[in-house]
Amino acid sequence: MEGKIKYQFSAKMWQHQATGGWYFVSLPKTFSKEIRGNLKWQEQGWGRMKAFAEIDQLKWETAIWFDTKLDTYILPIKAAIRKKRNLEIHQTMEITLFI
Repeated sequence: MEGKIKYQFSAKMWQHQATGGWYFVSLPKTFSKEIRGNLKWQEQGWGRMKAFAEIDQLKWETAIWFDTKLDTYILPIKAAIRKKRNLEIHQTMEITLFI
């Protein structure tokens, strides 16, 4: 995995309220505060930051976005990832994130 900083946490998956809304997990606010405080300069448009994620030994290249309403970064969970690991909304999962 690329990325120099490793974060591990548990989070519940949720779905955005829009029709056909995307699925996400929210990073713990303590991690988001640390990431934003030290690495905000790496953000691209809309608070996007490249990252690598791992759930249940499935790794993929992705990005996190800073959500100003939630005051934390959110990690999208693509349909392919959800299907491969049978992930469901409100399910708590262990996530490893590399920034």
